Amino acid sequence: MDKPSLRFDLIAVAELIKPGEKVLDLGCGDGSLLRYLIDTKGVIGRGVELSEEGVLACVRRGVSIRQGDLHEGLGDYPNGSFDSVILSYTIPYLNDPAFVIQEMLRAGQRAIVSFPNWGHWQCRLGFLRNGRMPVTPGLPQSWDSTPRARPLTIGDFEDLCKKCKFHINREIYLLGSHRISTRYQNLRATTAIFELI
Repeated sequence: MDKPSLRFDLIAVAELIKPGEKVLDLGCGDGSLLRYLIDTKGVIGRGVELSEEGVLACVRRGVSIRQGDLHEGLGDYPNGSFDSVILSYTIPYLNDPAFVIQEMLRAGQRAIVSFPNWGHWQCRLGFLRNGRMPVTPGLPQSWDSTPRARPLTIGDFEDLCKKCKFHINREIYLLGSHRISTRYQNLRATTAIFELI
């Protein structure tokens, strides 16, 4: 799998991973990120995925996968089992994101979280103009799709980190496929990526 076939946020996440790391990808979908990291960086990768379709896709890609619900925790993994634990585009679907992030930081040295930003100016303008829940440019899903995503902004995530004392080590903001500065990121970014330690 070549790099351009990955989602833009996954390319940025992959750049944060060092060769040979032990990586756990939560909500890993079809396993494309793990397969890429295994092939290009020689990581020891494992995934957790809830959907049966995702699990089957991972098996077809030759990715080590466990079917499971993240809300049940990561109790199967001892403290510090991984260098990096990744949660890409999954946090809007979690009932208790603080618990899952605590588990990520327990099982790994660092947590990498990416999500679509509902604070982007197009979402705000769409809501004002139409009076309807916006569809974020980073995740084109209507409010009634299943599973349902909870709107989340960069500001909301930063507040959660302060409240729970999660240390933000690094931030990456994307506008489509392009990285942007941290100036007015909650208004300008379609996707946010945070490295927590």
